Amino acid sequence: MRPLAVIGNVNVDLILGPAAPWPKAGTEIIVDHDELRVGGAAGNSALAWEALGVEFEIAANVGNDQFGRWLSEAFGGRAAKWPVRPEGTTLSVGITHPDGERTFFTTRGHLPRFSLADVFAVLDDTRLSGGYALLCGSFLTDELTQEYDAFFDWADKHAVTVALDTGWPLEGWTVENCDATRDWLSRCGIALLNEVESTMLAGLEDPIEAAREIRSHMPEGAIVVVKRGPDGALAIGSDGQLVSVAAPSVRVVDTIGAGDVFNAAFLAALADGKSVSACLSAGTTVASRAISTLPRSYGGQTASEETVR
Repeated sequence: MRPLAVIGNVNVDLILGPAAPWPKAGTEIIVDHDELRVGGAAGNSALAWEALGVEFEIAANVGNDQFGRWLSEAFGGRAAKWPVRPEGTTLSVGITHPDGERTFFTTRGHLPRFSLADVFAVLDDTRLSGGYALLCGSFLTDELTQEYDAFFDWADKHAVTVALDTGWPLEGWTVENCDATRDWLSRCGIALLNEVESTMLAGLEDPIEAAREIRSHMPEGAIVVVKRGPDGALAIGSDGQLVSVAAPSVRVVDTIGAGDVFNAAFLAALADGKSVSACLSAGTTVASRAISTLPRSYGGQTASEETVR
């Protein structure tokens, strides 16, 4: 199996809900569920890999407070070299709704201070050589994002294939953000986007055409994945052919981090030499299990071979 690493945003998620209707200002409501857990795209993907029994490295940083210490403890030895920044740790409060969707309130916290030096403090380039690096949270990790060219140079030097999931830009898909994303993708071997992100980035309504447009800006042999939630997922494979899979039908409990869990399962299957179709199936199966279980379950090491009912 090829080596795996994830690089990017790890923060604290406080999940409350469900809330309906949205409360008026100055009032208080009681909700049925609360959970304090590891969050952020990189954090969610790492937790999925850990649950699936996949070996990986994770490069992140934390703030200098009790939340930062809690995050580091959650990852044990994997966090031993994570830099600690003087800012408070980034906190997201997620309010869930009865349909499983959510609204987030997030502080800037420590994430803008995540840098390329922080990445190099953690990753073993010899061990990761020939593997895959999942790069997350592009619009949150300001210092690292400014150093992406140097990061891509490092990845090329060590034959590391970069899989990019930018997340949603805080200012939306402006011309500047679209141009920046296409520039990053020109150095990446895999794009992992949801349907809205891909159509907004490509400026096309059809997700298949959007995937083809995005791939036209990437290196030869690149893979573009479009995550479509309950409609499954599609990909333009390295051979340029379209592949799509349906999602299992499940009762949704909590969609937070669903795309990040998909990324983890997809890349684990790809690193294990599976076909793009099998990788899509692994991603949808594991993500569907995660969003339909409380406490969250990923299905263990055989999840990619099971059917979620």
